[in-house]
Amino acid sequence: MTVGKDYIGVGCGAIIINDKNQVLLLKRANDSRIHPGMWSRPGGQIEFGESGASATEREIKEETGIIIKTVRSLDFTENISDDGSKHWISLGFLTEYISGEPKNIEPDKHDDIQWFPLDDLPSNLTDYTRNSIKVYLKTK
Repeated sequence: MTVGKDYIGVGCGAIIINDKNQVLLLKRANDSRIHPGMWSRPGGQIEFGESGASATEREIKEETGIIIKTVRSLDFTENISDDGSKHWISLGFLTEYISGEPKNIEPDKHDDIQWFPLDDLPSNLTDYTRNSIKVYLKTK
């Protein structure tokens, strides 16, 4: 898809917490066009006609191989690049882990996948990931 200056992308992402109170994060590839080398919640683009919750469940399976269920909406973050060439709205969802072992299924997009304790997160988190975790911690 070619994204022009008149296009606003809508993405989604999941806060997935395991039974050790850790959150699952993906490290974006160094050549990623958005937030290269930063840790982020798993997720992706919402397709036309797809709900945010359904897109989140689909994207998590595509990126990590695990099955999740969307529990509730957490937040939204708006990202506009400094040069105005990219504009995204990102919806954050709290999810319930159902099954599977997380794997980096898209190594061309992500360099790593890890569980992190909520009290020991990497410093290079994307703003939308940081926002979702902050809201989750306030409302859990």
